[in-house]
Amino acid sequence: MTSNFIHLTPVMPSADIARDVKWYNDYLGFEQRFSQNGYSVLYRDGQWIHLQWHADTVEDPLLGGSVLKIFVIDIQRIFDEMVERRSIKPDRLRKNTSWGTHEFGLYDLNKNAIFFVQDID
Repeated sequence: MTSNFIHLTPVMPSADIARDVKWYNDYLGFEQRFSQNGYSVLYRDGQWIHLQWHADTVEDPLLGGSVLKIFVIDIQRIFDEMVERRSIKPDRLRKNTSWGTHEFGLYDLNKNAIFFVQDID
């Protein structure tokens, strides 16, 4: 069986998206490729970093659980496997999101979010 995974993408918490986009650009050379409602996607040399705003409150901690996005070629194959393992419920696959993906997610035992994502294009 060939690998279905393409790459892993960290989602970093941010208290100030505009400030942090500028920092990642100025200091690390990452360019903003997408931004929407407290979420920004940065890119450089085949690598991606996502920034997500958090209010830094008890309900939405800035330094809460981490998020990992695993980009795949065929999300249906991974989704079917996870349903069979009872890792996720059959109604959790979100297709044709407004940001151009098919995706589903779950939490590990430490409340870290793990998303499997397939770009539509």
